Amino acid sequence: MTRQQIAPALVPAFAPHGTLRASINLGNPILADRGPAGGDPVGVSVDLAYAFGRRLGVPVELVVFEKAAASVDAVREEKADLGFFAVDPARGEGLLFTAPYVLIEGAYLVPESSALTENGEVDREGTRISVGSGSAYDLFLTRAIEHAGIVRLQGASAALAAVREGEVEVAAGIRQLLEAEARRAPGVRVLPGRFMVIQQAVGIPDARGTAAQEVLASFVEEMKESGFVADALERHGVEGALVAPAAHSPS
Repeated sequence: MTRQQIAPALVPAFAPHGTLRASINLGNPILADRGPAGGDPVGVSVDLAYAFGRRLGVPVELVVFEKAAASVDAVREEKADLGFFAVDPARGEGLLFTAPYVLIEGAYLVPESSALTENGEVDREGTRISVGSGSAYDLFLTRAIEHAGIVRLQGASAALAAVREGEVEVAAGIRQLLEAEARRAPGVRVLPGRFMVIQQAVGIPDARGTAAQEVLASFVEEMKESGFVADALERHGVEGALVAPAAHSPS
């Protein structure tokens, strides 16, 4: 794939203050996590941010958040110039997105003693599902769940703890996190399969314009096709995530 060239006139659309401010969500360890000994964040989203900064020829500043909702708000309010988060209709206002670069499975965690054995059994009266408030799976389940109740908590850790403490019957989250929780200590298990596919993309404030969106979208496609995204996932030891197909692919 030919290396993308970015017109100098478009650089201010991404870095109006001379620095590319990248909103990084530490609430999703597939995308980013704290560095060793509490150092700078590391992860595929961080690698992409620095790669795009190099392409623009500007320095990069990481604006770090613990929750996806706060990361999204920072970009929408132009306190950051771009961010890495799941595409969802509820997040569309004020933002322009690329196609996804990574696909992540959303799954359910239940107590070992639960009678639930498959995802289709979760949406029933009397079932309470804990989620991290404002997360991609919160937004999805808010639309999809018809009978069960949704308990919104501050972050994934609180949502997982609610299952162990008997406050809810089910926790929803990223499969990798749920499987790690099940390995950490006995008493919980992950239901097979997935209830959704989380499409992780890059977003910018809509005020930056469609020309900037097209440039960023082309960059993301180049990073997927070149193997950059796959290499970053491997380098950071990420399991349970797939490189998204090319935007023009029918799949």
